[in-house]
Amino acid sequence: MAQWTSAVGAAQLARLLTSQQERPAVPGARRPPAYRVLADGIRLLVLEGRVPVAARLPAERELALALSVSRTTVAAAFEALRTEGFLESRRGAGSWTAVPAGNPLPARGLEPLPPEALGSVIDLGCASLPAPEPWLTRAVQGALEDLPPYAHTHGDYPAGLPALRAMIAERYTALGIPTMPEQVMVTTGAMGAMDAICHLFAGRGERIAVESPSYANILQLMREAGARLVPVAMDDGLAGWDLDRWRQVLRESAPRLAYVVADFHNPTGALADEDRRRRLVESARSAGTVLVVDETMRDLTLDPDLELPRPVCGFDPAGSTVVTVGSASKAFWAGMRIGWVRAAPDVIRSLVAARAYADLGTPVLEQLAVSWLFSTGGWEQAVEMRCAQARENRDALVGALRRELPDWEFEVPHGGLTLWVRTGGLSGSRLAEAGERVGLRVPSGPRFGVDGAFEGYVRLPFTVGGAVADEAAARLAAAARIVRAGGGLGSEAPRTFVA
Repeated sequence: MAQWTSAVGAAQLARLLTSQQERPAVPGARRPPAYRVLADGIRLLVLEGRVPVAARLPAERELALALSVSRTTVAAAFEALRTEGFLESRRGAGSWTAVPAGNPLPARGLEPLPPEALGSVIDLGCASLPAPEPWLTRAVQGALEDLPPYAHTHGDYPAGLPALRAMIAERYTALGIPTMPEQVMVTTGAMGAMDAICHLFAGRGERIAVESPSYANILQLMREAGARLVPVAMDDGLAGWDLDRWRQVLRESAPRLAYVVADFHNPTGALADEDRRRRLVESARSAGTVLVVDETMRDLTLDPDLELPRPVCGFDPAGSTVVTVGSASKAFWAGMRIGWVRAAPDVIRSLVAARAYADLGTPVLEQLAVSWLFSTGGWEQAVEMRCAQARENRDALVGALRRELPDWEFEVPHGGLTLWVRTGGLSGSRLAEAGERVGLRVPSGPRFGVDGAFEGYVRLPFTVGGAVADEAAARLAAAARIVRAGGGLGSEAPRTFVA
């Protein structure tokens, strides 16, 4: 019986491998043989999770044709991967990817490091900050005081606690967007909201238009739901969406859903202006596409004099086109797994009905904690603290990068938690692998793209500051040296950072 659980086609694997091509090597440097380049490329795809473990690879002849190389080259690459433990084969069943014994399975998303690893590794994979104390403790204490009446009930509130739904509705109304509690559903984080939306609107095989690049974990969620992702390139710099491309994709592909981040886009930090918001809503309405807008970064305005545009749902007064997703995780704390959906009442009713077969509801105590923050002004004070910390971290990281890696290119965003960095022609995948060896975890650009795009980028979050930011940039420069030198194992020894 075959031990593979999925398959990757020759054309798809060729696209992923082609995306890893770097600029010409330093003159005089020895170029590895073709089979070694191919084996390393497949190994990187497995280590990054972009090709799953236990995925059946194409036959040698088929892959050779797709890559325009000899079958001997592919056979030698497969044999090298088998020797290293990254490939298993069986006569009549083909070859499938694996990881060597004792190696952890590669993550396909951006999971945070376990706490025990944080002493020796600087984690730039997860764009989350520690809790803003004392506000977390105060919110939990306030929630405990408000808990007794709810403890006498069954505790299941599929749409969310009525008081919290009303507060979220009031916050939109205060922005000039009249909203009723019936237009709000509380979810278990923004990921829970997106999972519910995808299952309601986009069945297996449906097209979903996504920004390119986009948030890696949402892209993976959509892939695993069976969606067909249609990438739409972002405009240059921090301008946001390219409306001509969006019109073309909406017109020609007719996607059921479109997913966008209008406010401090993850990963680029772009902020869409009001004109782009209005025009995108109009284009989505004309195409019959439901526009899902992720607002999880909206409160993280780092430059105080910046005036935010109206939320995208403000340009959809009938509520027929835009579904909005919000969350406490980025603006407050990732451990506060409270998100919400704002949509037309009939959409909310459908989401609530479908939820009965998923998680039934969101924890009451956490909902009460967020209600306490909203009702006491604690939310605004906690977010102000969070923005000050992120601003300081952003400035420290930007300064350190400019000192250590002056040829790398980026634009400094006015908000959010992420910096999107062009790596001077180096492979982001190879930088991520080399970073692991020097005690730095950094996600490569292709995690945020479709079919291997953005190999020349990495995403750096504003999660470290001061001396840690300096050390992170130094380790990133060490990883770059490894990649430029050809990436030999053991080129740099991991260093331990003591705060």
